[in-house]
Amino acid sequence: MAEIGKGVNAGKLASNVQKRITRAQEKMMQKLGKADETKDTAFEEEVTNFNKQMLEGTKLQRDLKTYLAAVKTMHECSKRLQDCLADMYEPDWFGKEEMDALAEEMIEKEMDNNLEDTDVLWTDFHQKLVDSAVINMDNYMAQFPDIKARIAKRERKLVDFDSARHHFASIQKSKKKDEAKIAKPLALMEKAAPGWAQGIITAHQIAQTNLTRNQAEEDLGRAQKVFEEINYDLQEELPALWNSRIGLYVTTFQSVAGLEEKFHRDMGKLNLNLVDIMTKLEEQRQANEAAPNHNAMAESESDTTTEAPKTDAAATTLSNAATTVTNGSSDAELPSGVLYKVKALHDYAATDSDELDLKSGDIVLVLPFDNPDEQDDGWLLGVKESNWLQNKDLTAKGVFPENFTQRL
Repeated sequence: MAEIGKGVNAGKLASNVQKRITRAQEKMMQKLGKADETKDTAFEEEVTNFNKQMLEGTKLQRDLKTYLAAVKTMHECSKRLQDCLADMYEPDWFGKEEMDALAEEMIEKEMDNNLEDTDVLWTDFHQKLVDSAVINMDNYMAQFPDIKARIAKRERKLVDFDSARHHFASIQKSKKKDEAKIAKPLALMEKAAPGWAQGIITAHQIAQTNLTRNQAEEDLGRAQKVFEEINYDLQEELPALWNSRIGLYVTTFQSVAGLEEKFHRDMGKLNLNLVDIMTKLEEQRQANEAAPNHNAMAESESDTTTEAPKTDAAATTLSNAATTVTNGSSDAELPSGVLYKVKALHDYAATDSDELDLKSGDIVLVLPFDNPDEQDDGWLLGVKESNWLQNKDLTAKGVFPENFTQRL
């Protein structure tokens, strides 16, 4: 069995070597112009499109994976930055005894939740990019190696077909010459063979010529059949593959854009939460610093009250009225339709036409939404007080983030 196997392998190897030699000879004859070459302009255009499509797909696949790696790197950097903030955030920064321990504990809990939500958002964003874009792109690109190999095989089979065609044509062309030679036996043959044997020799030569012709015809038919089968399949697949690229590009970039929009929207909410947490910490710091001054002022006012004469009722009433006018925060003074006032603690740059630009210190008159369903969590509708005082108009309104302000 081993000897038979070796013989089969040796025979197959010899056949492959002979095919390569025959193809090389055929290509050389075609380049020299001594043999015509079968051309298919439409198929060559499809192959050009295939190569272009494969090159573009490879670049997109590479850039998409680079983008995914950048997202993972950004996630890790963001996590380290958030961990650094969490490590630095210690209860004893502002003095544990002077501060409200319960409120501080709540803020720490909010911080932990915010960091966990941020990590979840990054992980979810990365995984959905893999599921909806990268895997689809990998499946799309997995088609190209097999088709590329079959295109190369088609080219080889086309050379085999041309070679078989030219071989058969050469035998057909030389048939008449061979018949003429057979009709005129050689002088030596005529002298050496008796008359009855010359007919047998001629019949043998004719049979040999016909056998060679039939073998060439079979080789041509076999080469043509193999080529046409591969050619037919590729002519069906290449246009379909070329048209599929549009759907892939649409799906891929829609997925990436949609995931980015959702990720940044959700991350923006968490960033607003972080700003709110930092605002609470700042308020605690200010309250902590103001507490000793407040106690000292209270003691001073107590001493002054003991020594100072009592004022009459009229003076007290006048003083209260003056206070009411000065603070300007009484609900009785609010314009019709205004719910309450807030003061901007931070600058806010509007990102849309329906938003308000705020500067730290601006006073805003808060208005109710025409349709409560349109109100987003954490957003208020209002008009700047300066605009109201100047124009007496509540129509120049816009939305703004609530955690950038403080209610008066």
